[in-house]
This record gives sequence, structure tokens and C-alpha cells, in this order.
Amino acid sequence: MEQAILTFINYIHRIKGTSDNTEVSYRRDLTKLADYLQSEGGISDWSQVTATDLNSYMLYMEKNNYAASSVSRSVASMRAFFRYMAKRGKISDDPAEELKPPHIEKKAPLILTIEEINMLLEAPDSSSAKGARDSAMLELLYATGMRVSELIGLRTEDVNLQHGYVICRDRTKERVIPFSHSCKTALEQYLDGTRESFLSGKDEGFLFMNIQGKKLSRQGFWKMLKGYAQSAGIRKDITPHTLRHSFATHMIQNGADLRSLQEMLGHSDIASTQIYADAGIQYMMKVYSKAHPRK
Repeated sequence: MEQAILTFINYIHRIKGTSDNTEVSYRRDLTKLADYLQSEGGISDWSQVTATDLNSYMLYMEKNNYAASSVSRSVASMRAFFRYMAKRGKISDDPAEELKPPHIEKKAPLILTIEEINMLLEAPDSSSAKGARDSAMLELLYATGMRVSELIGLRTEDVNLQHGYVICRDRTKERVIPFSHSCKTALEQYLDGTRESFLSGKDEGFLFMNIQGKKLSRQGFWKMLKGYAQSAGIRKDITPHTLRHSFATHMIQNGADLRSLQEMLGHSDIASTQIYADAGIQYMMKVYSKAHPRK
């Protein structure tokens, strides 16, 4: 069963151009499913799986207190996998065709206020090499709304300081995102000699590196962000994605249109961008209720 999962992952990687995170999630979800089917039902071949088996697995996840979002993601993995298997003639019927994910109540994304953003961006000591690097990373993340995986994957040639934009690339496309003057200043300081202090031997070309001169990890950036949030006195439980949410919401609040924001964020579906418009409306309602004299 494991070989079929690996073949499927290879397929979506080559044909669909899926992200590393998506592939890791699919493989993890399907491996857990295979383990359950083998241990609980004695099933050793995907052709033996029925709709009842998959519904039983969903009940198992719910009884074991899996989050609704985890169950929903697992359903998406199962539907994609069995659809692939049916189209390739590996199974006669698709047992996941009628599988329905649990209802998930959409929550407004956690965002920082502009005051909190300013406190966070001012937290690094840019007079040190590490502080200058960290300041440039935080400024760029908030200025563009890019994903942290895109940030740490940037190469020096992806930044155009003269015209003030950065190029984000993935397997199938690239997008150009402008950045602010304050971000440009932070990048100039970092690139004007500071970056060289992180080099250790061969320059691998990444824009941001750790102290060993290697590509910065997601975990390394997360730890750095948490540290600066704490030193800035920000009590919210922020993640790297919080800066992406904050960028998008602040852009909407200041008049950006959804289509332009969709392009900057790299969303394939504008419905994904709509949540920031909703968050902007909620923010305006709060401001209105606090400020209007006739409440």
C-alpha cells in the first residue's frame, strides 16, 4: 500500500506541481489511513477498501478527538488519492467519491494592529549583523505578504532594489511583489556588507542565511519571530503567517482591491483572498461602534 502512496505523491509532484507541504500532508494522511485499514480491518490492498471503511476511519478520527480541520484535510487527501487510483484503473470503484468533510467554522485570521507591527519591526538591533538580517526579513515579510517558505527560499537575484520589488517563484509560476521604502532601506543595509558576514565558504546564493552560512530553516525563522514578539511586548500567539494575514488585512483597510491583493498573495482562487475583505469589514465595524456618538 505504501508503494501506491509514493507513486501518487510522485504524480502530483510532477503533473500537478504541488508544494512540498501539500505532498508531506498527503503522504502523512494516507499512511495513517493505511495503518488503520491494516490494523483494524486486515486490509492489505487498496482495491479492498470500501466507502464503509473510509466512513469508519472518519468516525475513528472523531472519537479520538482529531481536530475538524485535520479530518477535513484527511478527507481531501483520500478523495484525491482514490480519484487518482480509479482513473489509473488501479481500483474499479472510487470509495471516497461520496465522502463529505466535517463542517468547519471559518475564523477570522489573527492579525496584528499597525502599532504592534511597528513594535515588532523595531525590535531587532540593526546595528548588529544578526539584527540587520532579522530586520530585513521581518520588513520584507510584512511588506510583501509572502509565505515564510518563499522568504527563506529567496535568492539574491530575486531582489531588485533599484525598482523596489521582489520575485517569488514556485514550480509553475512566479509573481512580482513591490515593497516599501522602509523595507528597501533594511535590505540595502543588509546587502551592503552585512550578508557577507554570514558566508562560510561557498556562497549558495540564498538571500538569508543562518550563522553557518546555510539556508535559513522555517523553524529558525519561527524561533526568531517568537523572540522578537516577546521582546516587543506582543501578547498574541503569532506565527510567520500572522504577518501575511496582517499585510493582507491592512492592505484592504487602506483601499487595495481584491484582484491586486490576490496577485500579490499568489492565491489561485479569489475566495481565499475574500477572507481579508471580511476581516477588514469586521475591523471597521469595531471602529465604528467605538467611535460613533450615537451607539
